[in-house]
Amino acid sequence: MTALQGVRVVELAGLAPGPFGCMILADLGADVVRVDRPGGPLLPPGPLDRGRRTVALDLKTPAGVADLLRLVERADVLVEGYRPGVAERLGIGPDDCEKVNPALVYARMTGWGQDGPLAARAGHDIDYIAVAGALEPLGRAGQRPHAPINLLGDFAGGGLLLAVGVLAALLERSRSGRGQVVDAAMVDGSALLTTFLHGMIAGSQWPGGRGGNLLDGGAPFYDTYETADGGFMAVGALEPPFYQALLDGLGLRDEPLPGQYDRAGWPELRARFTSRFAARTRDEWTRVFAELDACVTPVLSPAEAPAHPHNRARGTFVEVDGVTQPAPAPRFARTPNREPQPPTAATVAGILSSWQHSD
Repeated sequence: MTALQGVRVVELAGLAPGPFGCMILADLGADVVRVDRPGGPLLPPGPLDRGRRTVALDLKTPAGVADLLRLVERADVLVEGYRPGVAERLGIGPDDCEKVNPALVYARMTGWGQDGPLAARAGHDIDYIAVAGALEPLGRAGQRPHAPINLLGDFAGGGLLLAVGVLAALLERSRSGRGQVVDAAMVDGSALLTTFLHGMIAGSQWPGGRGGNLLDGGAPFYDTYETADGGFMAVGALEPPFYQALLDGLGLRDEPLPGQYDRAGWPELRARFTSRFAARTRDEWTRVFAELDACVTPVLSPAEAPAHPHNRARGTFVEVDGVTQPAPAPRFARTPNREPQPPTAATVAGILSSWQHSD
């Protein structure tokens, strides 16, 4: 038994945010069927594709649309990531699907949303987080904003928000019996991720200026430092007890230093910390801070992270079809997540038969 056992999802193949949101639903136990274009998936199968059955349909033909609507008739959720208006032109928009299934949750994953001046425009993660105000604060003082891969827009503000919206709509449907459209836009989700930052600005706790604030690398006790072997250590010693433990680990507790929150003294603190960390390797510093509650950890690459003792103990990463990847999250006490599996090919008839027998 899984948390979403019995929930049926039809996913119209897309890239990045939509597949990530549907991966989450599949991890939680939903039966996700991905509809690919004729000729196969858009990209070679990867971790985002796990947990699916797949079927190829040509949605530009009446037969393909008819087959999709047959799936929709028995589904709980449909997820699409087209530009606004495309699904309607294909005859598979919300109104078309509601006619065959009024209880359907119709989830739309876009960058700019279903309306607004930019709705019809192209864009990518970096564009959405730029307009949302999530890109400007990222980077070092005096340098240009630095894109955080595509984690904020595509995945946190996109696919994850999509999954939350679907779950909320399913919960509401359990009370009303009615489906609805979920408009998940990456610009909205990326803006939502900055809520805490807006609170700091309103409370005069974020003076502004990229790279000069408490949580953006401006504070020397919340930053990264290079080690003797070219590695890095992450320091997050915000509270005084952790800061004192940091000084203990660096051997600086008894030396005269500026106060922790004396901004005028931050350049001196940074110079002292930089010099100390540069004297030993990353592994040596990892051993030093292993027994100190200083909020200091090694900076691991994605390839290194699965081997970390904590991640290994928790099973934070798994291997699926020979590929190491993050395990499903969060975890449940009574209904454990489904063990990830690679995608498998199916047919419309086979899917409908299995759904009929599981009713």
